Amino acid sequence: MTTVDLKEGILMAFSALLEHKFRSALTILGVLIGVWSVFSMTSVIIGLDNAVQSSIDELGSNIIYVDRFNPEVNYNELSEEERNRKYMTVVEAEAIKENCPSVAAVSPENHFWARGGNVVKYKGNKANRPAIVGVWPEYVKVHNIELSAGRFINKLDNDIRAFHCVLGSTIKEALFPSEDPIGKQIRINNERFTVVGVREKQESMFDDDENNKVAIPLETFMKLYPHDEALTLVTSAVSQAKIEDAKEEIIVTLRRIRKVAYNEDNNFVVYGQEHIRELYGNISKYVYIAMIVISSIGLMVGGVGVMNIMLVSVTERTREIGVRKAIGAKRLNILWQFLIEAMTLSGTGGIIGIVTGILTAILLKVATPLPAGVSPFYVTLGFMVAVGVGLIAGLYPAYRAAAMDPIDSLRYE
Repeated sequence: MTTVDLKEGILMAFSALLEHKFRSALTILGVLIGVWSVFSMTSVIIGLDNAVQSSIDELGSNIIYVDRFNPEVNYNELSEEERNRKYMTVVEAEAIKENCPSVAAVSPENHFWARGGNVVKYKGNKANRPAIVGVWPEYVKVHNIELSAGRFINKLDNDIRAFHCVLGSTIKEALFPSEDPIGKQIRINNERFTVVGVREKQESMFDDDENNKVAIPLETFMKLYPHDEALTLVTSAVSQAKIEDAKEEIIVTLRRIRKVAYNEDNNFVVYGQEHIRELYGNISKYVYIAMIVISSIGLMVGGVGVMNIMLVSVTERTREIGVRKAIGAKRLNILWQFLIEAMTLSGTGGIIGIVTGILTAILLKVATPLPAGVSPFYVTLGFMVAVGVGLIAGLYPAYRAAAMDPIDSLRYE
């Protein structure tokens, strides 16, 4: 097939499309819906992928967590050994700090949520169910914390068990909408604390409550809530290249401190940001499956529509086929003519579906909190899939047209 044949076939296809507008529109609709659904969902997935990476960077790209269990553990399925595991301790945090050269900083921390929610007040203002977190000064370095005012908890605050606190941005707005909070005294669960700092607002899709936290010295936390022993050690490696070295050093150190025998498994877990990526990957896998199912239904409907329309078109143009064969057209020419027409029909639906998908992605990004992004790869893929549907759906009608006897075709009324 030459370029001239291709051009002629496309022009004839558009002519047939315009001649039967309503019929063509119904045919295009199925392909349009299939491509649109694929494109819209992939736009959201791309946006989520970008948001995941951004949130991981916000959390700290070199972060390593040390705890008794993985975060998604099912407590009903724990073994007896796992149930009796000791909590992480400040002693272990100090050991990691001293014995792990690949670890840049260690932040032991604990969170407290009172039954019914914590109460944080200033005069007549009240924060909405904030979390109380006990921290070391290293919390700033490990979590990439920025301050908008004042300072963070320091070593002296911890040593003397000072009643000092640092507010998240949401709490600051709730308690001090129009005044400087630094130096002011607030009540945290009926205890008086002096505000020494305010955190910058942190954007994160994983931990939206990060801005709704009050940080206090860990030693003060342990004094106020001695029954709450669920300490987590959050560390950061000196660089991304040293993450695996840091994990190995942490494991060796903790096995020694926690007296784990050489032939026993670790009675703690060490995991990094890849764990978050894995959790997200498990979620996005089902989204992709749903996307394939939905788009397949749309494309199948579109393909059936294309085949039916092309069969009708072959019947309507039987005499035309006979004339073309009589003046020298070969079977291959007829085959390509109808295949190009079918691909043009479905390709038009694909283009409209891509444009509609891009507009949907823009609308989602503007009107909803869902992130969205457009990938040139999926634009190309969407168009190729649409054309492929036309190619497959047009094979049988094109074969019927090419196999017609020219004499019978010329007699057809």
